Amino acid sequence: MSECGTEKKGEVSVSILGLGKQGLEDWVEQHGQKPYRAKQILEWLFVKRVENFDDMLNVSVAMREQLKQAFHINPLETVEVNGAKDATRKFLFRLRDGRLVESVFIKASQGSQGEQSQRQTLCVSSQVGCAYDCKFCASGLAGFTRNLTAAEIVAQLLKVEAESGEKVNNVVFMGMGEPLANYANLSAAIKIMNAHWGVGIGGRSITVSTSGLAPQIKKLADDTEAQIRLAISLHGASDGVRSQIMPVNDKYNLDCLFEALHYWRERRKQRLTFEYILIEGMNDSLDQARLLGKRAKSVGALVNLIPYNTVEGLPWKRPSEEQQEAFLRAVKSAEVAATLRREKGGDINAACGQLRLRREEEITAARLP
Repeated sequence: MSECGTEKKGEVSVSILGLGKQGLEDWVEQHGQKPYRAKQILEWLFVKRVENFDDMLNVSVAMREQLKQAFHINPLETVEVNGAKDATRKFLFRLRDGRLVESVFIKASQGSQGEQSQRQTLCVSSQVGCAYDCKFCASGLAGFTRNLTAAEIVAQLLKVEAESGEKVNNVVFMGMGEPLANYANLSAAIKIMNAHWGVGIGGRSITVSTSGLAPQIKKLADDTEAQIRLAISLHGASDGVRSQIMPVNDKYNLDCLFEALHYWRERRKQRLTFEYILIEGMNDSLDQARLLGKRAKSVGALVNLIPYNTVEGLPWKRPSEEQQEAFLRAVKSAEVAATLRREKGGDINAACGQLRLRREEEITAARLP
């Protein structure tokens, strides 16, 4: 079987991008090679970014043939790149089994005037589709297909940098899918992205967003060496409201979720973030705002308010700007840090909640005259 579960006759089965340092060292040793060969190969992959084993010039011809027999390099093909008015770009990638996933590249200045730097964020997907059926989100409308491999996750970053000619310095797992439902591949991808022998992105510049899988939050707190950040898709400050928006709340209610968040805080110094999409008439009351403020204060979380982004086929609307501002003031009254985030990439359906599971037939139909 291939790592995608759909190996075709004559194809190699595994992308070397997901192997990691230890896996590559083990493979090199098993094939009678010196350990330094693994370091050479990693440099070709993550520093020089080759996509062909024949370009690894300081690796012997015999070993290159062994590599070609065992692995392929990049498991993604770029299908489309769409640019928004605000310089956000959305990338559509085809996987080797024909499935499609989307990634979003976002540029934003940060820092004080005169000392501004450019935060270049990549929003990566972790699954093809999503099984969690959050009611505001496009990603799960067509259901869940499969988990992405570690190689497919990492390859999104490498492909975007290659296509854009720019360096990603911030990664958020906020694309298609629930990252913590793909725990093993998520962990492996984070290690590769963070490692000095890999992509080399600092742990504090990697954020994992979850709909609230409490056991996996605890596991992540214990397992991950990198000082990554955690964001919670909350979207409701009481069980009654949250369950209407997020079915996962029926399994892991707010008491269960916050017990896991306190566990995280005991083991981690990084501030938590609550993502809260404002939906008119659903979760935008001032009572919800005040309760949200109290909950955020209990775990020292930053609240990130996001006005709902329109998704075709869903009935929701965003509150008026006046209501958004009133909600923000009510959250802040609990003496917590809160922001109101205006959308980026909305004109290309790349904003929060708009990434959609697309099928190959949709792409073909869209290109017909």
